Amino acid sequence: MAFTTRPSALALAFAVLGWSSHAAWAQEFDWKKHQGTTITFLANNNPVANALLKHKADFEKQTGITLKVDTYQEQQMRQRLVTVMNSRSDEVDLFMSLPSREGLQFAKAGWYADLTDFVKTSSAKDYDFGDLSPGLVKDASYNGRLMGVPLNIEGPVLYYRKDLFEKCGVALPSKLTELEGVAAKLKSCDAGVTPFVSRGLKPALPFTFSVFLHNMGGDYMKDGKSQLCSKDGQAALGLYAKLLKDYGPPGVVNYSFYQISSLYREGKAAMAFESSNELSSVMQGGARLKDTGIAVLPPGPSGTSKPTVIGWTMAVSAHSKKKDAAWYFVQWATSKPVQEKLALDGIAPPRAAVANGADYKAWMDEQPVRKEWVATINQLGKTGISEVGYPIVANPASREFVGQAVSELLLGQKSVAEACADADKQLDALIAKE
Repeated sequence: MAFTTRPSALALAFAVLGWSSHAAWAQEFDWKKHQGTTITFLANNNPVANALLKHKADFEKQTGITLKVDTYQEQQMRQRLVTVMNSRSDEVDLFMSLPSREGLQFAKAGWYADLTDFVKTSSAKDYDFGDLSPGLVKDASYNGRLMGVPLNIEGPVLYYRKDLFEKCGVALPSKLTELEGVAAKLKSCDAGVTPFVSRGLKPALPFTFSVFLHNMGGDYMKDGKSQLCSKDGQAALGLYAKLLKDYGPPGVVNYSFYQISSLYREGKAAMAFESSNELSSVMQGGARLKDTGIAVLPPGPSGTSKPTVIGWTMAVSAHSKKKDAAWYFVQWATSKPVQEKLALDGIAPPRAAVANGADYKAWMDEQPVRKEWVATINQLGKTGISEVGYPIVANPASREFVGQAVSELLLGQKSVAEACADADKQLDALIAKE
């Protein structure tokens, strides 16, 4: 990943797409070529987009392009995007995408514009595509064609209150199965603080649950069949649901990153397992700066540690009539100067030059929690996997069934065996349609 120095990053990145490292970079690049054009960006209201759009005026000044921004919460953004794409409308030119979620679905539907030739022939000489993480570039590619350009690197991390751990005489467990015991001690020690919180909202929770599944030794799918009812799958479902039900906040079934970050920032949670992207949010106001530790989730009983690592991309709609101008925004947003600004706002950079830069190091050195955050993301980059939900075209639908199983456990509607059996039946039917 981008946090590891890779001398051959350029060659690796091009190799992913089958390109020569002697691509025909544009010798003269005119940032004002599309002056007077208006392009529309469908944005997700998350830390990546929010940090990027702080600099919207810089893009418009540099290019003369007007950027119209339509911002929605994550689920609403996706609903809007699917509606636009299904109607083959040109009203959206750019959108944020998660290859780990909808990449295969969108690529096969023909919704992504192919950016391969733009990178080859329409890039500023100093753009340096090869500095981007080869792994994230690979995730954003389909059949050797580039479907988006990485904006960040992220994954779920454990934010925890060092002061409460010390007060209650507990330490981070060495095994995932010991996490419940730590939560129980925290609950007994300070009943006014939620011991553990993570995602309970159906469409959102596979992002965090996947780490439990993989660390417990489980897989989503094997030999074309769903594996939630495997021994490891049931253990992961049971542990995740028990932590949220017995040690989580009221209404956790509706929790995603907005509610989790707020609860932790306000000092009402001892542990929060949530996206690394939420650093700036949980540190907002400064109350958590001095008492927070950050770590990967503990390994499973066998020592298995497979954290989730993903990244958002900036993509261009295949139906856009302004792809050339849209590419200018993609290039600007993923350039080194802009990525340097985002990095100082707590958005982990996919560029090695930024991750290893002096400004980023100075920013890290300002606060110990930032050093822990970077070290944890480095670990995600080295050992993480990008599988969230089922590796099929209908990945988004598969996540709903996983979320449904956990929801049924949180609401006490079914046993683990019943919830996983019903989910496996529905998931097997989904897999069979591939």
